[in-house]
Amino acid sequence: MFFVVIILSVFAFYKTIGYAIYEYKDNSNKMAGTIIGFLAIIALLGPIIVSAIK
Repeated sequence: MFFVVIILSVFAFYKTIGYAIYEYKDNSNKMAGTIIGFLAIIALLGPIIVSAIK
């Protein structure tokens, strides 16, 4: 089950970081791109840490 969480977290990270890069470069919205990038890192690490503790 742990590997399923890792795979889904990585998938969500790539989708979210792609949108963050789009916001940062194409829309010139640097604040939103930075915040979305930070949330992408949380979306990657959060479920993995919780799953490892459990």
